Amino acid sequence: MHVLIMSFGTRGDIQPYAALAGALARAGHDVTLAVPEGFENLMPHAGPGTILHYPAGSTMLRLVQEVMPGSSGPRDALRTLGIMTSAMRELNAECWAAAQVARPDVVVYHPKCLAGPHIAEALGVPGVLSLPLPFFTPTRAHAMPFLGGASFGALGNRASYAFRRMSGAIYGGMINDFRCGVGLSPVRRLADPLRNPDGSPVHVLYPYSRHVVPIPGDYPPSAHVTGYWFLDHSDDGWDPPSQLVDFLAAGEPPVYVGFGSMGFGKGANERRDAVLAALRVHGLRGIVATGWGGIARGETGTDDVLVLEGVPHDWLFPRVAAVVHHGGAGSTAAGIRAGRPTLVVPFLGDQPFWGARVHALGVGPAPLRAKHLGTGLTDRLGDLVHTDSYASRADEVGTAIRAENGLAAGVLALERITGVTSAHE
Repeated sequence: MHVLIMSFGTRGDIQPYAALAGALARAGHDVTLAVPEGFENLMPHAGPGTILHYPAGSTMLRLVQEVMPGSSGPRDALRTLGIMTSAMRELNAECWAAAQVARPDVVVYHPKCLAGPHIAEALGVPGVLSLPLPFFTPTRAHAMPFLGGASFGALGNRASYAFRRMSGAIYGGMINDFRCGVGLSPVRRLADPLRNPDGSPVHVLYPYSRHVVPIPGDYPPSAHVTGYWFLDHSDDGWDPPSQLVDFLAAGEPPVYVGFGSMGFGKGANERRDAVLAALRVHGLRGIVATGWGGIARGETGTDDVLVLEGVPHDWLFPRVAAVVHHGGAGSTAAGIRAGRPTLVVPFLGDQPFWGARVHALGVGPAPLRAKHLGTGLTDRLGDLVHTDSYASRADEVGTAIRAENGLAAGVLALERITGVTSAHE
């Protein structure tokens, strides 16, 4: 089986799909991974199948990292929109070029790769939507995750998924331009992303754990909750710096605090000060990850806090006492898998949803909104580290997640969708 996998974003967006590529190759399948440049170190060792990295979305990722953080005001917004639109068109073209190289039997695409389903249609192969968030499949069990942990009753929850069609409304012109360019006819701007042109259901791979979000009873057979797709540090050749190793060995396990790119630098100094003050009040050692600017760099004034740009979560989290992060899907998965009490400080998007799930699972306190970090972190951090039930429950859920094999389930789902078995069978 030849598989084309497309994803876009930062390391957290790419890493699960790199892990899936490795699992497919180990099962004897050939994979083309269309992701931005700079993630070659995430490519697992292939065999007996092969993995090819095809650069796609590099320009758009650079703009997200460099141009958008400095934008402010309507004039900058319009300028950025024009630049980003051009970069999105470039991403679509690069994904199409990757498809010409891969000649796949199936296309697996993250929804940020807008061309994904249309490439599959143009090639006449199954298109499989995938994201580590229960965003697309309507259910009575919970509302669309971008509405946080709110519930609107069975009918209201299911109705909230109408928003999943918005990308078609916003980018419909771009999508139809792409379709015409590859020989397809235009589509309605509010077409259902879970229906193929012939009316058949689009299969969706959800790489998260049923132990974190239970599988709703009204999910259709086309929705596959596989379990997480983890890429362990042993796959990417990462070695911890001696400074980090020495710090971990110098005392009690620290608390990890990191917010990735959240805030794009705005308020980063205030977040740093709030984190340092909360750690100091409770006498805790800490590892603070600055990310793209979620927390500002600066002198800590103590040997009990180590400031780094970032560390692979799968390596670090088992070595700390607790984790505090923004609630990205990948960060949440890594913290719970490691069996560590977790405090989520959500900024936007699906982060409040994951914060609500962490609290509902009993592995951490209620989420603390980012705007309340300065006034609320000290109390919430004390709750996190001094409530024994969070630690015991986190250990229990972590054990359950580590017993899953989400990658094997993902490979099996794709083999069943395409009717192709593993090469070693």
